Amino acid sequence: QVQLVESGGGLVQPGGSLRLSCAASGSIFVIYAMGWYRQAPGKQRELVATITSGGRTNYVDSVKGRFTISRDNAKNTVYLQMNSLKPEDTAVYYCNADLSDYELRMTTNWGQGTQVTVSS
Repeated sequence: QVQLVESGGGLVQPGGSLRLSCAASGSIFVIYAMGWYRQAPGKQRELVATITSGGRTNYVDSVKGRFTISRDNAKNTVYLQMNSLKPEDTAVYYCNADLSDYELRMTTNWGQGTQVTVSS
């Protein structure tokens, strides 16, 4: 069993910052890519940012220059630093991890989601 636990969401004013964290635990042999997705009310879940085990990153155009994804491989943790937040960033943010367990089964795992609300 693998668990992803997110933290760091909340209410922030436009222009503010938040830092999300997601820690993976359980039967983990190796984690490949990790990422953040978000889903706003009435919209489909969308990719926000991903990072490979080697540190290569990818961002959706709407967050480039404002968000930074990073990871600590020793802690099986991925972070999302969000600066210059806008009301349109309001959504539930989900952590994602592609990994192999000790039986070398590859799985895609999701966290429970954390709410980010940008409002004055």
